[in-house]
Amino acid sequence: MSSQPSPADLPLPQWAYVPGEMTEDDADHDTLWKAKSLVPARFRDYVPARHPALRYGMMLNDRGYFWESQEVLEAVWAAAPQGGRERILLRACIQIANANLRLRMQKPHAAARLFNEALGELNTLFARKAAAAGDGFADGFPTAELATLLKAKTAKSELTKADWVAFSAIGRT
Repeated sequence: MSSQPSPADLPLPQWAYVPGEMTEDDADHDTLWKAKSLVPARFRDYVPARHPALRYGMMLNDRGYFWESQEVLEAVWAAAPQGGRERILLRACIQIANANLRLRMQKPHAAARLFNEALGELNTLFARKAAAAGDGFADGFPTAELATLLKAKTAKSELTKADWVAFSAIGRT
């Protein structure tokens, strides 16, 4: 039985796709397919926090590949159990990657709206108690710290490119 690759084993896209600056045909779909192919048709009870496609999608965001991150995280979200806590957290992460992309595109108002939507998802997640501590994505993710960061971002009068959110920085203060 072979083990699944780590995110470090998956190649980075050749470039970061930015809508409006390129056509979607210019996006590195072949590289993203490698990560998306690791996603099962359906996760059984939860999305494992250490799943390589999930971790790769999070890493892509942290390295500035926001559109690519959103694409991979959407594939994981689609396979997540309906009504599950991971699905809610994934939706928030997708919105954050999208907000980061909007900041890169110099659309701060759209980014603020998406950060607010992500914060709403986190509030929904807080209302849903975990059944028991487990190894699901939503079980160990520092959601409270992420919510605090998003509140600080959305309280700003104007967001800039420098206001993008890196998932790996959350919980490391």
